[in-house]
Amino acid sequence: MSFTDKTLQCVDCNGSFTFSASEQELFASKGYTNEPKRCPECRAARRQQRGDSPAGNGGGYQARTQREMFPAVCASCGKDTQVPFEPRTGRPVYCSACYAKVRR
Repeated sequence: MSFTDKTLQCVDCNGSFTFSASEQELFASKGYTNEPKRCPECRAARRQQRGDSPAGNGGGYQARTQREMFPAVCASCGKDTQVPFEPRTGRPVYCSACYAKVRR
C-alpha cells in the first residue's frame, strides 16, 4: 500500500497540518485505523496537560509513588526481607532469591 501526504484540520485549533506518508506508514504498522485529529502542537499540549510522557507510553501514565513495603521473614531461608504486601499469618513469604526458586 502506498501512502501520500494528506492535509488535515485540527479539531482543537482548526489549523491545517500535514499527515505525512511516513507518519501514515507508522500508524498502519502500529495497527491504528484512524487519522490523527490534532496537529502535533495541540497533541503535545494535550499530552503535557494530562501529564503523559512525550514518548507515548500511553494511557495517561503517571509516575508511580513509592510503594509501601512490609517486613517479613523468608519461609525458606529465614532471611529478613521486605515485601510489597502485608503478610498474612499461616501463608509463606519468600525473599526474592527463594521466590525465584519456588516459582520455577
